[in-house]
Amino acid sequence: MLYIFDLGNVIVDIDFNRVLGVWSDLSRVPLSTLQSRFHMGESFHQHERGEISDEVFAQKFSDELELPLSYEQFAAGWQAIFVGVRPEVIAIMHTLRQQGERVVILSNTNRLHCEFWPSQYPEVNAAADKVYLSQEMGLRKPDPAIYQRLLNEEGFSAEEAIFFDDNPDNIEAARKLGIHSLLITDASVLPAFFADRQ
Repeated sequence: MLYIFDLGNVIVDIDFNRVLGVWSDLSRVPLSTLQSRFHMGESFHQHERGEISDEVFAQKFSDELELPLSYEQFAAGWQAIFVGVRPEVIAIMHTLRQQGERVVILSNTNRLHCEFWPSQYPEVNAAADKVYLSQEMGLRKPDPAIYQRLLNEEGFSAEEAIFFDDNPDNIEAARKLGIHSLLITDASVLPAFFADRQ
């Protein structure tokens, strides 16, 4: 089987409020104001597909949020999204590989984050056979093409794959392709899923 794991809130806990908190402290813009303005618009999607640079993204996103930040300040806040690894998921990934299963990561992400999390959390890369990143593929979930390309590269059919993600749209798109998919609503879902399969 091919096991496909999302990164954020599946393997690593993330929290956008931490990002906004840092930006609020640096810019003196109230946190509640940033929370009301924050949304993942086209510049966010372009960045995750690798279509615009980190600097262009930072400028566009700062403009959307009306944030008077330098690029360095923007980046400092952007990296604050990571809370920590879920060790129980890392353990599951290692166990699957020891059993001869194929384990990969498929993440909507961007260069700024990719400069940060691999060094902060080396155990993530160590637990996967391969990491697929939207900004390197030029596609992002829930585009069906990103799943199809991964299946093609891995040499598995949809029926031979299981996908774990915390975004309902991503799960729905994978299911439409015939990939077995599980929505991760909190940290207990994955361990319970594998406990039931023992």
